[in-house]
Amino acid sequence: MNPISILQQTLGLPEKSIKNTLDLLESGATIPFISRYRKEQTGNLDEVQIFTIQKEYQKIIDLEKRRESILESIADQGKLTLELKTNILQAKLMSELEDLYLPYKPQKRSKAQLAILQGLEPFANWIMKQTHGDVSLEAEKYLTDDVKTNKDAINGALEILSSKMAEDIAIRNYCREQFEKHAILHSKKKRGEREGEAQYKDYFEFDEKLNRCPAHRILACFRGEKEGFLNLEININEEYAIERIERKYVRGHHESSEYIKKASEMAYDNHLQPQMESEFRTWAKEKADKDSIATFGTNLKQLLLSPPLGHKRIMGIDPGFRTGCKIVCIDEIGNLLHNTTMYPHPPQMDTLQAEKIILENCAKYNIEAIAIGNGTAGRETEDFVNHINFGSEKPMVFMVNESGASIYSASPEGREEFPDYDVTVRGAVSIARRLMDPLAELVKIDPKSIGVGQYQHDVNQPMLKEELAHVVESAVNSVGVDLNTASKWLLKHVAGVGPTLAQNIVDYRSKNGKFTSRAQLNKVPRLGDKVFEQCAGFLRIRNAKNILDNTAVHPESYGIVEKMAQSLNVNIEDLIADKELQKKINLSQFVTDKIGMATLNDIKMELAKPGRDPRATIERVEFDKNIRKIEDIKIGMTLEGQVTNITNFGAFVNIGIKNEGLVHISEMSHNFIKDPNEVVSLNQKVQVKVIDIDLTRNRIQLSMKA
Repeated sequence: MNPISILQQTLGLPEKSIKNTLDLLESGATIPFISRYRKEQTGNLDEVQIFTIQKEYQKIIDLEKRRESILESIADQGKLTLELKTNILQAKLMSELEDLYLPYKPQKRSKAQLAILQGLEPFANWIMKQTHGDVSLEAEKYLTDDVKTNKDAINGALEILSSKMAEDIAIRNYCREQFEKHAILHSKKKRGEREGEAQYKDYFEFDEKLNRCPAHRILACFRGEKEGFLNLEININEEYAIERIERKYVRGHHESSEYIKKASEMAYDNHLQPQMESEFRTWAKEKADKDSIATFGTNLKQLLLSPPLGHKRIMGIDPGFRTGCKIVCIDEIGNLLHNTTMYPHPPQMDTLQAEKIILENCAKYNIEAIAIGNGTAGRETEDFVNHINFGSEKPMVFMVNESGASIYSASPEGREEFPDYDVTVRGAVSIARRLMDPLAELVKIDPKSIGVGQYQHDVNQPMLKEELAHVVESAVNSVGVDLNTASKWLLKHVAGVGPTLAQNIVDYRSKNGKFTSRAQLNKVPRLGDKVFEQCAGFLRIRNAKNILDNTAVHPESYGIVEKMAQSLNVNIEDLIADKELQKKINLSQFVTDKIGMATLNDIKMELAKPGRDPRATIERVEFDKNIRKIEDIKIGMTLEGQVTNITNFGAFVNIGIKNEGLVHISEMSHNFIKDPNEVVSLNQKVQVKVIDIDLTRNRIQLSMKA
């Protein structure tokens, strides 16, 4: 089969675009590079489409490998007929292949195989003919030392017949179709009382059609089963399946026909039902994984692209009660200048000294903004800082999501950056840097520790890792990276770079000083022409000799920009500075066989905003000062909050206390919506109304439409 034709049918994309994309990927080109700088070859495919082509192509490769393995296995058994080979070669799905292979698949000795070894297969064939003969009398012909009674012979024959019925492709396809359309996921509480079971009480007696059950409920049921709180079943109305088997195999009303009916029941109960349940458990899990990982990816990208405050001098505060609040001061590029501790909260309550520390450090280090972690004592610390009299030089105060900061502070990355400081200092630095540039800081942390996922520890981990790596790469390259300030942890996500070259870039920068041009990348050890092609357009150099080095224009297109400027009798600097001149550019005169209008439009757009950060402007959220804990919340309150996590079933909102509230998807809009992302985005400021409070489970139900 032609993989490109299969992909064209599956994805609905032009064959030429698919072929060129696969060729580019095969040549070592990265997805960000292809989507940004090879639009003519791909037909302007975006990153999602290119990533999908890559994944679907791998599925085809895996299918072909399995097909070859099955053909080889059956051939080795000497059972590969021309018809079977043709059917295997024509199979389009993995399930079709496995069904065809099932009768030939090496297995542990089954009851049917044992019965065949005992010489009962001719007896089974006799029963299948459904003659008028006496079954018990016929069974006596097959009695041996291993088959001692007529009943043993009949049971063995039925095992053989039921096994063959269960291998019938048409019957399997029918059962699979029934499971696809009508399977019910049933969950019930396990007997007995267990600590922690309350979190699963919604699933103690739960039924839902499997094909309509959303990802979060499937994963919740599977987790509850894994942790020993729930019993799960996936089944259909077995009468229809057994009736279909009987309709195919039962002929007449003889004694043997009654045994065929019994074999039909055994075929379903002992073989088809458990096999189909296992298959659809896997199907449901894979579907739930896919949906949940997609949600996680969407959330992560939004978080990584959170608005940065930019290059400011920032004070970071990691709040605490008994252990105090750790304070750090960092400069415009994130270097640690100073650290100390204050104790403005109980039990010490040293507010005068704490205020003195804040004021002195703000003045000494020219602090422009204060970042306060939103964990324990966060709101109290924010109140304390806001009540300090800074005079006319009050810095901006922000609450910062500190999820994962403790992970970073104890990580190898944290220890490598700050080997002489303890975890509290590293955590405070992370909080301050998150305000300056969330992307640059969050790439150092395992995405699963950031707290924007949905059952992220329950889904397929390799698939999750692949998706999140793609999301991080996409986010980093869509923003661009400052070549002279970026850490090796940020640089390694630039298209084509990786960990080793990221370290080489940092080492070269340390030894030779700041980069003044992209061309200098060619001097970095082991950074060859191919890597330069992939990464150069995503690296920025502020105040570079060539102004284009601070844009997303790729060096391979610098000559085109020069021609654009020459066509208007100006230099490149004047062209970039004058938007009226840019409007006069006639792009059609610069079209070549390699560069079309898509790339030329990108270049023109980049000339209009050289070096501009594509992320939004940072926005502060003002929480209700009277709300400190869940007991302060009352039904009917209207509060301002910030979206912190989005799932398939709704969005979690920070309303200024430890417990986040949930806006269920049904409470987001007066119009029907399928996806919460249609209404909200991560870090969005929202107005919500409290509609329910469950103090037992520390849950708050919120509404946006109310």
